[in-house]
Amino acid sequence: MAIREILTVGHPILRKKAKLVTEIDDRLITLLDDMIETMRASDGVGLAANQVGVLRRVVVIEVEDELFELINPEIVSMEGMQEEVEGCLSNPGFAGYVQRPEKVVVRAYDRTGSLYEYAGEGLIARAFCHEIDHLDGILFIDKVTKEASLDEE
Repeated sequence: MAIREILTVGHPILRKKAKLVTEIDDRLITLLDDMIETMRASDGVGLAANQVGVLRRVVVIEVEDELFELINPEIVSMEGMQEEVEGCLSNPGFAGYVQRPEKVVVRAYDRTGSLYEYAGEGLIARAFCHEIDHLDGILFIDKVTKEASLDEE
């Protein structure tokens, strides 16, 4: 495992749409392991593969000691709205209020190739939406309704 460099706002890869994963192989497992290590070392909640320079639809999220590895994730349903403060490892030093669904159901594959669905709400729902946006080249700064102090994050 290795800690990878996190790309920051302005890097063109962050604005590109990630490609579907077609095969779960050793390289993908290494990517997942590296992303988890990088996210934890950076005190992040989530990380998308394009944030470490890989244009594949892969996300890792860890909230309240629950780790999610999402390969080819898609949001299959949403409910309600919430506006909370977000930050991003690709935009250090900035936080802002963003509207997101209160609840989402996400479908994805795990590292074993098993398809699963997870219903999340609150911070987990927000993290799913934030990271899946990354895979589509969308940054949270595109959705900020107002700036927040870093203390609010």
